[in-house]
Amino acid sequence: MSAVVWIAVGSLVAWLWLLLGQGFFWRTDMRLPPRREPEVWPSVCVVVPARDEAAVLPDSLPSLLAQDYPGRAEIFLVDDGSSDGTGEVAHELARRHGGLPLTVGSPGEPPAGWTGKLWAVRHGIGMARARTPEYLLLTDADIAHAPDSLRELVAAARTGGFDLVSQMARLRVESVWERLVVPAFVYFFSQLYPFRWIAVKGSRTAAAAGGCVLLRTEAAERARIPDAVRHAVIDDVAVARAVKGSGGHIWLGLADHVDSVRPYPRLHDLWRMVSRSAYAQLRHNPLVLAGTVAGLALVYLVPPVALCVGLAAGSAGAAVAGGLAWLLMTVTYLPMLRYYREPLWLAPSLPFTAFLYLLMTVDSAVQHYRGRGAAWKGRTYTRPDRHPDAAPEQP
Repeated sequence: MSAVVWIAVGSLVAWLWLLLGQGFFWRTDMRLPPRREPEVWPSVCVVVPARDEAAVLPDSLPSLLAQDYPGRAEIFLVDDGSSDGTGEVAHELARRHGGLPLTVGSPGEPPAGWTGKLWAVRHGIGMARARTPEYLLLTDADIAHAPDSLRELVAAARTGGFDLVSQMARLRVESVWERLVVPAFVYFFSQLYPFRWIAVKGSRTAAAAGGCVLLRTEAAERARIPDAVRHAVIDDVAVARAVKGSGGHIWLGLADHVDSVRPYPRLHDLWRMVSRSAYAQLRHNPLVLAGTVAGLALVYLVPPVALCVGLAAGSAGAAVAGGLAWLLMTVTYLPMLRYYREPLWLAPSLPFTAFLYLLMTVDSAVQHYRGRGAAWKGRTYTRPDRHPDAAPEQP
């Protein structure tokens, strides 16, 4: 057989393994687990780090203020050095809408070794500590919650004995680029961190979605959250690893009534979202980067190329292997498109989207070696090992 046929067969084998051996990552039925309401509802403090979020707060904060929670709950919004009046907007929304009590604080600039968001989270948890809550809800400023969201999260955590329950918010899909890129983002994430494996005690797989994380306070203290992960750019995964690594039981699934209101109308906006942390995900390791690029090419780019080359060159083996691999890829993408209520004819375009992600990952590495680090909201984060007081990376 020619090299093209061998490569196409290798891609097909990879897809057969992904279909059956990667925790059924492509299924979208991982929603909040079975739950029952507790006899006594525990107290909860909601911590919202916010930096220059005045534009999205009117679409998100009222949903937190309006939570229908039977127990004691309070919101702590941390204005992380905003220049757009985020704190004032939050106060005005609380005055206008009422609901849960709201406290707005400001931590000042983060010290060396801390990412801004985690420094804000630390400040928020510090403010909440006086209320001695049993649970902390860590949620982003661009996340809108259904009125029963907190109630359902707490019931699920109590019923299942989970120390951390996280829901991946449904991201916005309105622009052309959002529809092309966003469902694939969640698909790739679940392929990297199969949700079914995350919930298994003792497994090495750990992840969370930072927009919605309910965390038992005792587990946070045991795992030294957020101090133990203070340098992390991908903070949600780092938090989940720390909690699971300290013996905690965690769960992650897709959300039905938790939505991100942040728009990404242009490809540039989505590109920045991915590239700011892609190389950090690879631990800034050039060998891992090379392996990732090769893996993306083999799994996502080879199938359509092998099909076309096989048809053009009259190689039935390449065409069949490439076509079958592309078919498996397309079939596994359909459930995610259904979840996002997107047209199913977008499924065959996944190789193109994967190529975009490959370029974003390479660009993330290029920006890193140019000394720009991971940039977000006016801050640039350097590698953790460049800070003498930085904590070691979590396994």
